[in-house]
Amino acid sequence: MSEPQLPTANNPSVLIPVNPAIEAYQHGLLHPTDHPVLADMEALAEKNNFPIVGRLVGAFLATQAKMIGAKRVFEFGSGYGYSAYWFAQAVGAQGQVICSEADFLNQEKAQMYLSTAGLWDRIEFKVGMAQEQFAKTEGLFDICYNDVDKGDYPDIWQMAKDRIRPGGLYIADNVLWRGRVALEQYTDVFSGWTEAIKEHNRQVFNDPEFDAFINPTRDGVLVARKKTP
Repeated sequence: MSEPQLPTANNPSVLIPVNPAIEAYQHGLLHPTDHPVLADMEALAEKNNFPIVGRLVGAFLATQAKMIGAKRVFEFGSGYGYSAYWFAQAVGAQGQVICSEADFLNQEKAQMYLSTAGLWDRIEFKVGMAQEQFAKTEGLFDICYNDVDKGDYPDIWQMAKDRIRPGGLYIADNVLWRGRVALEQYTDVFSGWTEAIKEHNRQVFNDPEFDAFINPTRDGVLVARKKTP
């Protein structure tokens, strides 16, 4: 029996956590989630190479939100509302998803898409730096969702963890960062981002007030549940 191949910077393909055939099978099971607005948002992402979480992670986010009966969600980094679509579906008509996004053009796109889907009345869309918008928003949240620039991940975690209600969730996307977190040598997209993600992951998993796990789908989704007394 041959030894397992170790990941290297020159051979990142061994770091694909979920076999593409498995993910294709999973996609095939998600036809009940089909919606024209969702298809349009996904087509725009593919056309412009815009980073969205995609169908598998979107369905996972919605399931997590429904499992805890989430009604109030804060998104650190919302783009044009793809993840907000899934959260808004999950929180229901009486729920609220607070989005934060630096680009006002993405707000216009989000309003167009989410209005067409009948979800805009569940959205409060704030334009500006996510950290600043979060500091201006009062109260606790059922879910804090982190998808900002990766160098800011540790700071976002420190900001968010005390604003999550007991039994609530902290969720962060891209925590495997195309496998770079498992490499000794790698080429970073932006200087320091991989180390920031690794530090973020260490902090979350070492926090005694949270139970944490990483779902390896796509680029890795970390879910940490705040313990109840």
